[in-house]
Amino acid sequence: MQNSFEEPSLYHEEKRALKWFITLFYILFISFEIFYYYLYPKFVTNKDVLIFSNYRYYYHLLILLLLPIVSLMLKKGKIYSVKFIFFLGFIVITILNDSVTYLGNGLGYDGGNIVEVFLILFAPIFVNTAFFWTVSLGTIFKYSFIGLLLNTTEVFFPIPVILILSLLGFIILKRYQGYVEAIKESYDNQLSGIVKGVIATLELKDPYTKGHSERVAYYANSLAEATGKFTKEQLRSFTYACLLHDIGKVNIPDSILMKPGKLTKEEYEIIKTHPAVGAEAIIKVNGLGDSIDIIKSHHERWDGTGYPEQLKGSEIPYSARVVSIADAFDAMTSSRSYRSAMPFEVAYNRIIEGQGTQFDPELVEKFKEVFSEWTAFHANSERNENHLDQKHNCLEEVRA
Repeated sequence: MQNSFEEPSLYHEEKRALKWFITLFYILFISFEIFYYYLYPKFVTNKDVLIFSNYRYYYHLLILLLLPIVSLMLKKGKIYSVKFIFFLGFIVITILNDSVTYLGNGLGYDGGNIVEVFLILFAPIFVNTAFFWTVSLGTIFKYSFIGLLLNTTEVFFPIPVILILSLLGFIILKRYQGYVEAIKESYDNQLSGIVKGVIATLELKDPYTKGHSERVAYYANSLAEATGKFTKEQLRSFTYACLLHDIGKVNIPDSILMKPGKLTKEEYEIIKTHPAVGAEAIIKVNGLGDSIDIIKSHHERWDGTGYPEQLKGSEIPYSARVVSIADAFDAMTSSRSYRSAMPFEVAYNRIIEGQGTQFDPELVEKFKEVFSEWTAFHANSERNENHLDQKHNCLEEVRA
């Protein structure tokens, strides 16, 4: 989830929701405090009271101190964590205040604030299941803890109300998530159509690469999953990046791209421009921002002799290091205008030989683990007459 906020529009929406959340929290919190602890006693029960007792001032001060903490976290870009820290801070401060106020003085418990109802019902607006349950269970924990501490059952009476409110909040959350998933699915379908259209255009320009993008996407997804470093959502965008890794070749003249013989030094320099050209082509396309590193850096080498920027070792984006192995393997096992496909075993040995020079050593070890899966995929593809559709289905399984 955190990575989702790298998208500027999502970041600003989350920030806007946080501002409303915190503003409404303080409006309700202060209004209730004034009404319940001053106006109600003075004008309803006709008691002479201070606006607040001394202990209450310390409680309010601690609650207000949450504001600079929130401000500091926002400046540091911790937008995902702010709401969790703010709520947990409120709960901890409230538990401490109630413990000091009621423990050992014989008073009946009359704590609580209407803002707790707001917290439970407003939490779904963030469309975050973890935060919703943090709020609901955190509020229940507060009353349970105070009840056990004070050895009184009075504190347990709000819990059924909280459970009912949590059920309502959960229904609202699921509705929000349903709408978001529907929008996301529609967007993904549109983006997928665009990507497939671009690939088809590229394959018309260079028939020898037909199916190359899909195979690289499958191999790269398999290797990425084996690393355990990619979430399901990251693999989704990773797939699009893999499919588009050679988009820059649309700028390469056919005479060079389709040349049956060895390229001259000048022609090879032109070929080497396709990663940078491809990255530039999609840099402003909304939803494909995560693809830039893969498109631009998949021809970099671990030893720093690759192109276009001669990045070395860990300087190369991790996702690009994954794709470089998949791309090289498929290039070796596919026929080209200037050579026939290599046997799988030969290509396997070439990848192993490139460990620590062309490829990330750790990823080559992972490649050894998934090689049998790649072999099975290739064999199934060869037996399937509808070759392209079969690969698309495999990709959908990887992203599902």
